Amino acid sequence: MPGVRPAAMINKLRPAPALEGVASAERLLTILSAFRKGDAALSLAELSARTGLVKTTIMRLAVSLEAFGYLSRTAEGQYRLDAELLRLGMIYQQSFRLEAHVMPVLETLVERTGESTSFYIRRGESRLCLFRVDSPHRLRLHVRPGDRLPMDNSAIAQVLRLFTTSPLPPEAAMLDFPLYTAGANDPHVAGMAMPAFGPEETFAGAVCVTGPITRLTAEAAEAIRPALREAAARLTRSLGGRMPEIPSPSNPA
Repeated sequence: MPGVRPAAMINKLRPAPALEGVASAERLLTILSAFRKGDAALSLAELSARTGLVKTTIMRLAVSLEAFGYLSRTAEGQYRLDAELLRLGMIYQQSFRLEAHVMPVLETLVERTGESTSFYIRRGESRLCLFRVDSPHRLRLHVRPGDRLPMDNSAIAQVLRLFTTSPLPPEAAMLDFPLYTAGANDPHVAGMAMPAFGPEETFAGAVCVTGPITRLTAEAAEAIRPALREAAARLTRSLGGRMPEIPSPSNPA
């Protein structure tokens, strides 16, 4: 179903690769990426339709994928993913640490904005700061990882409230991300927040920039918006996610 996305959420910001890929390797990966959630097995015709590759090319590449345990053939001649992918997936899960993905993004964002950055998740009726990098300025908001704050009207809480609701509420389509609020919880504090996502469009948390209201003005926030959008997009890519479709208010999902 077509959806309406805020302009900020369609900006994937894909940097140009420094080196060109190998065509044969890209075709192999295209075949593996053709499998979707719920697929038990795919026929040669289905693989050809999804990848745009001719059947003879798929058959030739499948020989290598079968030899290394990435694909197998069913009795009916269809292709299915094989155990080597499960082994790699388990290694990835064991080695995956959210901190390793979030902290470099927050550190870069501080360098670009000069303000404190943080990553929040929702815990019931509170928002939990998981990670934070402080601004180099002496005047800053003092929040530590592990601190819980209320689900108030701040930009951070609004993002958490919106994206922990399933399905996404139609009003999400009317908002221009990242959100900005000033004095919502503390009269001296302003903040901006942008959602980040993991696999299957699962909401990972809110990437945030906060600062004193005298410094993080509406005008300053406007200048920071591209950096925060890029940070959320970078974290989403790092987590293996993608930005979701947002339903239109006139045609909700």
